[in-house]
Amino acid sequence: MTARTFHFISGLPRSGSTLTAALLRQNPRFHAGMSSPVASLFEALIAQVSAGTELSTMVDQEQRARLLKGLFDSYYADRPEPVIFDTNRAWTAQLPALMRLFPEAKLICLVRDVAWIMDSMERQYRQNAFEHTRLFNNPGERATVYTRTEALAGANRLVGFAWHALKEGCYSEFAERLVIVDYDLLTQRAPEVVRLLYEFLGEEPYDHEFEGVTYDAPEFDAQLGLDGLHRVHPKVQARPRETILPPDLFQRYSQLAFWRDLPNSRAFRIVPHDQTQGQAASMPTGEQPIGKA
Repeated sequence: MTARTFHFISGLPRSGSTLTAALLRQNPRFHAGMSSPVASLFEALIAQVSAGTELSTMVDQEQRARLLKGLFDSYYADRPEPVIFDTNRAWTAQLPALMRLFPEAKLICLVRDVAWIMDSMERQYRQNAFEHTRLFNNPGERATVYTRTEALAGANRLVGFAWHALKEGCYSEFAERLVIVDYDLLTQRAPEVVRLLYEFLGEEPYDHEFEGVTYDAPEFDAQLGLDGLHRVHPKVQARPRETILPPDLFQRYSQLAFWRDLPNSRAFRIVPHDQTQGQAASMPTGEQPIGKA
């Protein structure tokens, strides 16, 4: 089997992970896409051989590592590309296991002001007004914009889980394997951001196209009840708009952008200059293209 390099795309929802994958996959050496099932299979396999199960004494640590690595090899066996980017928001919460399997792997973590993430999710909900999306478990959760955002922000829910997992990764012993990418900067200065990503990954530059980007997953979005959730615009550009969230909600969630100031973290950041504080030095114009927070 041809040796492959595995990297990962993670971070917050509605923050450009699908767009990033759509851009990266333009490079014939790369394969990238929307969230794959590998992370769920990964967690399930560990659960099956952990303490308290009948298999726990039958599968030692080295066997577990081979089985887990085999998930990736099997899932991507039909992909000819030598560099694979697997996407899932759970990976930043699985770094100890992930780094043991792929010690040279790096994670691209997309972020966005949480208020705008909630705004984006609310817009998706309202655009599918005749559908009870699977994002909410009961009528109480989907009742109002307040209950909907509160549900999404739960510690084990779509936005809240990703937020906690990312913060864990940023302060973990593997933080230097992460690069945080600001969504607004990606849409405003895509060529520069992609160039910096290549430097972070240690890959040779590639001439990407930023006005003919394609990606869609209608069948997956349909089973969620959210048409267009993973559809990207063909032209990468900023699309300013006014929020549809009540002012108090927008203010509440705007306070959660912890990545704007990451004291004692070794994570890299590609963020606007006005978001760099302390020792952060990201998206610079000088000698050092990517700086640690």
